[in-house]
Amino acid sequence: MNKQKFAIIALFLVQLLYGLNYTFAKIVINESFVKPFSLVLLRVGGATLLFWIFGLFFKQEKIELKDYFTFFLGAVFGVAINMLLFLKGLELTSPIHASVIVTITPIIILILSSFFLSEKITRLKILGVVLGFCGGILLTILGKSTRIGDNVPLGNTLIFINAISYSIYIIIIKKLTAKYHPFTFIKWLFLFGLLLVLPFGYHETTEIQWDTFTPYIWFSVLFVVIGATFGTYILNPLALRSLKASTVGVFIYLQPVIAGVFAIVMGVDVVSPVKIVAMLLIFSGVYLVTKKPKLST
Repeated sequence: MNKQKFAIIALFLVQLLYGLNYTFAKIVINESFVKPFSLVLLRVGGATLLFWIFGLFFKQEKIELKDYFTFFLGAVFGVAINMLLFLKGLELTSPIHASVIVTITPIIILILSSFFLSEKITRLKILGVVLGFCGGILLTILGKSTRIGDNVPLGNTLIFINAISYSIYIIIIKKLTAKYHPFTFIKWLFLFGLLLVLPFGYHETTEIQWDTFTPYIWFSVLFVVIGATFGTYILNPLALRSLKASTVGVFIYLQPVIAGVFAIVMGVDVVSPVKIVAMLLIFSGVYLVTKKPKLST
């Protein structure tokens, strides 16, 4: 198998793991086995342990002192704010809503890049931004969930802020990813992230009644930690080595499809006209934002 085919398979597995994660995490949280912040602590803590163990098999790199602060900032936006708001938002909204809103990330990255990386914004990209935000607003205001205890507007808002936080993280660590080996970066990112989420999740974690866990709940928690965190952070760098960034961006469209189908099969979510219209608006917006302009002759 050549490197490109392996990279495509790895990238598909990343989206598959992320897509399934919406339902597994939603079930664990809403069945009252684990609260959102405690699940974040378990997710970050378990992944940190695995990354540092796995990192022992790679050559140790010397890190410049000034870069530790950048690692810390990356952990603030890419781990702490990102994961805390994602799982808290997922508790209040549906898997389809959350997965669709997350696809707005490329639009947010474009806006931030124009300010901090001086990247040019075309009229086509501006139209894409408008369409994407219209879809997000439509989903937040009119979207509904099948679960009585959900608060869709608040949940969607938290997921949206989560997407902004993750986009800031991408901008922050852009230069570091080229400077250090992925595992050197990831293990420090998660170590700092663990220290940041510990105060939020410690109390909730002490309240977990482990003896009430069914085999399915154990599997779901392990899936969130090992599959949707450790696995995705291993596979993503492997895919990025052999594929263009534009190709990687297209694969994000798979998340709502996988998340939606799996959530419907598991009885956690349903399709509605509002969700379909919002999805089309957001997908159209992301497509226009990521579309390369034609070269003039």
